[in-house]
Amino acid sequence: MRQRLERLPPGHPSSPRTDAPDRNESASSRQVDAVKRDFWSEVPRFLRAWADHVLRWPAERAAAAVDRSRDPAGSWRGDGNQYLNPEQHAQAKDEIINVRQREAILTEHMGETQHENSHGGWLEGLEHRRKGDDRLKEKIADLLDTGAPDATIGEILRQIPDAIRYTFCAELDNYKDVYWDIKERLEARGYEMQYSENHWSDTQYKGINTRWITSDAQRFEVQFHTAESYHAKQHITHEAYERLRNPLTQDDERRELMVFQQEVCSWVTTPEGAADIPNYRTEGD
Repeated sequence: MRQRLERLPPGHPSSPRTDAPDRNESASSRQVDAVKRDFWSEVPRFLRAWADHVLRWPAERAAAAVDRSRDPAGSWRGDGNQYLNPEQHAQAKDEIINVRQREAILTEHMGETQHENSHGGWLEGLEHRRKGDDRLKEKIADLLDTGAPDATIGEILRQIPDAIRYTFCAELDNYKDVYWDIKERLEARGYEMQYSENHWSDTQYKGINTRWITSDAQRFEVQFHTAESYHAKQHITHEAYERLRNPLTQDDERRELMVFQQEVCSWVTTPEGAADIPNYRTEGD
């Protein structure tokens, strides 16, 4: 996290250089600064809190001991002990290539939608638009074992809602307009919304998550954020989220993680009209 901060341009509100007040500042000056506290002014405090948490709860405490010594050549085993035999792994690699090809077309359309929208919405975090290969293999292995034992690997990959994912950000004043504008433009391209969940009233996460499907049954996700909610999700609470989804994380750490996420989210400003955007879910989704 500290490396991320060092790469920020001078003057960025998240810069650690804005964290500590000058000892020569007057008490009245510090009081004025306190009045101006907002999400960005609190970012250094969040990062210090997370660094302290990692010291007290090293990641190794929630890591599984995975033995790959007896796995046959060509097989794959994940850090959570998910397993694909050599045939399944070969199929998974081929199908992941197909997902990449479908993603290229979707990304082109998302870029066009960004330029066409009339309310200033912008794409953020395109480098994360495709879920990592190992995470996809984990999901494939899990679904083969549980939810879809008779499905082909290609069918499973098409059904993973966030194998391909995008984020649109908007200013606070026109967030609602950006949401409806982007939604209409994606529908005009033939994409069908399957699900929309408004999380702006939640305590652990802020934003709206939507799920879509293409004409060839490829699902993808589109999130709607502000600059604050995106930064909170991607750069402050992401590692806490990963620990919460890890079944090996202990209950007492889970409680601390949830308190941490709640504190961060409490500083994220809810954009005008966000509460008016309804949830939506197609039948059976």
